[in-house]
Amino acid sequence: MSRLFKRTKILATIGPSTNTKEMIEDIIMAGVNGCRLNCSHGSNEERDQQIKWIREAAAKKGRSVTILQDLQGPKIRLGMLKDNHLDLKKGDEVILESAEYEHDGGLTVPVQYNLAEKVKVGEPLSMFDGKVKANITEIVSDTAIKAEILNDGFIMSKKGINLPDTDFGGDILTEKDRADIEYGANCDYDYVSLSFVQSVNDILKLKQLLLSYGSQAKVIAKIETKKAISSEQNLEAIVKAADGIMVARGDMAVEAGAEVVPIVQRKLVALCRKHAKLCIVATQMLSSMVENPEPTRAEVSDVATAVLQGADAVMLSDETANGKYPLETVKEMKKVILYTQNHSRLAPIKESPSDEFGIYGAISNATARLAEEICADVIICQTASGDTATAIAAERPNLPIVTVTSNQRVANQLALIYANSAFCRPYSEDFGFDLAKELKASGYLQTKEGLKDLLVVIVSGDKNKAGTDTIKVRNV
Repeated sequence: MSRLFKRTKILATIGPSTNTKEMIEDIIMAGVNGCRLNCSHGSNEERDQQIKWIREAAAKKGRSVTILQDLQGPKIRLGMLKDNHLDLKKGDEVILESAEYEHDGGLTVPVQYNLAEKVKVGEPLSMFDGKVKANITEIVSDTAIKAEILNDGFIMSKKGINLPDTDFGGDILTEKDRADIEYGANCDYDYVSLSFVQSVNDILKLKQLLLSYGSQAKVIAKIETKKAISSEQNLEAIVKAADGIMVARGDMAVEAGAEVVPIVQRKLVALCRKHAKLCIVATQMLSSMVENPEPTRAEVSDVATAVLQGADAVMLSDETANGKYPLETVKEMKKVILYTQNHSRLAPIKESPSDEFGIYGAISNATARLAEEICADVIICQTASGDTATAIAAERPNLPIVTVTSNQRVANQLALIYANSAFCRPYSEDFGFDLAKELKASGYLQTKEGLKDLLVVIVSGDKNKAGTDTIKVRNV
């Protein structure tokens, strides 16, 4: 059974290519465990409809599925350009103007953010995913800056601007983000991801804001800025403060240099395993499948590397949002995950999971070790908060974790956690054992060849007492 159960999960971005009830159902049935709704595009009404479709598809599959709200953050973009295009030459001096301005084809270019309030002379600036690089040479006015172009190239309307050395002073939640958070607090979101995180304070501000709106969503920190990765201490502090991390490799490559991405990815996966946090590896994982029905060999290797490092989830962006082959992409990613996990063990990390989890952390460690020692078929985790299931997953056991909770939100949040298959059932003292019997009868859990019984390790606690305190070995 464990050979057919993928432990690294798939997070798929919903966009024009998947924006139908049928397609959302198809990709979930094919192996998607979570759906990302990107606030940079689309309307609230569209996202309301997508959430409804996702929940209906999850119910039809009989499985929990995570929904992630991805905030745009201070993604600075160019405005509308005449003819949607402007050629630039090395040495050109471009003025970036945030005041209302209609581009006339010249070198004064509209931008959707007042850079004059944040940047300093001498700081680098790049446009269009790093294709055009520049240095800031002058603060022209309260609403405009001047930059010298460093290479020949061209820019297009609404393409992004990156400022790797600019300190936004904790001001990374834009007015749009705040409006999206307020609206989303009343929607069925399980996680909210924060773009361009620089420090722990960014995470704490978002958590406080979500709390003030009564949201139960957990916070994912997107790691993509030079400041976030400026020191080991800052990076680990962000991991500890957040509920999860997204290794946002696209903007990270532009902000900090493409060469740093593989090393930062490895560090982040290890830190998340150490502190029992969700880790999502994102951007360009199977990007050639936006246009082609098969991935490149390098892309397959990239997905496999994330699996071997022990990432909780790998993410599809344009591949499922705008690609020609969204369903084929999901199937290909699942195939790579299964083959990799079934033919190689995870890379070890230098440090064991943190001891900050106390007793239930020790019980989680013992559960994972016991299950592997006795060659159990599955770990069954009864949980109220999801903490024990997450702590067991941090041990990266080489077998499935079936988690049962009476809280649907917890089940949804666990759907992206490593090796977890989460179910919501009414609480009883033996609802883990009862679920194991149910899943065996349905064929979802299967015995080893030639054996009649499933060997399961059940970890649980008394509902009337705080915490997990019991491990049982049972035959089903």
